[in-house]
Amino acid sequence: MSTLGRISVIFDLDGTLVDSEPNYFEAGRQTLAGQGVTDFTWADHERYVGVSTRETLALWREHYGLTAPLDDLLAEKNRRYLELARASTHVYPEMRGFVELLAAEGVPMAVASGSSPEAIEAILTGTGLAALVTTAVSADEVAHGKPAPDVFLEAARRLGAEPSGCVVLEDAAPGAAAARAAGMRCVAIPYVAAQAGDPAFAEADLIFPGGQSEFTARAAYDWLAAEVARS
Repeated sequence: MSTLGRISVIFDLDGTLVDSEPNYFEAGRQTLAGQGVTDFTWADHERYVGVSTRETLALWREHYGLTAPLDDLLAEKNRRYLELARASTHVYPEMRGFVELLAAEGVPMAVASGSSPEAIEAILTGTGLAALVTTAVSADEVAHGKPAPDVFLEAARRLGAEPSGCVVLEDAAPGAAAARAAGMRCVAIPYVAAQAGDPAFAEADLIFPGGQSEFTARAAYDWLAAEVARS
């Protein structure tokens, strides 16, 4: 049997496996500009890291007084994002290494993301991760996005795993809260350094406060192995 036993690993996608936030920022900036909002900044974008695209746009409609239908805004932002994602999406090297270590052990893996199914597929295929992570769930496919646990519970169901046997990797506080609500262990790699002290991250089983600059595939693997040995 694998050193990691019967454990299953569920990855958030954006900001965790891949650095797609710059593409999301640009897609959002362009979408808002088309609606007459021209002062959207990176700091504004950071407030919505970890929130699903649909829920982000619903918040924008209220905050900026947008009159375009939500579905129209969603289609536009997804179109702009897919153009950017297909052109260039960066996989964090240590995360790719971690996925490869898990794949070598036969560990079941899934992606559970607030992105659309089309965006998830485009990124996983374009980066080559689709060959290693073959299960993916979008928040569009469940009733509620993060911080609700729905997307993680659906990922576990598709993997045939019990929630207690799953470990989630997350970069955002809503995702860490969702993992906890799902009854899963959580490895936190905060994308926004200033949010590392968020209470949701305090409940993570393992945290890399420095984010991707601190995360290593070997440290995460060794922690998982120790968790399995204790169980």
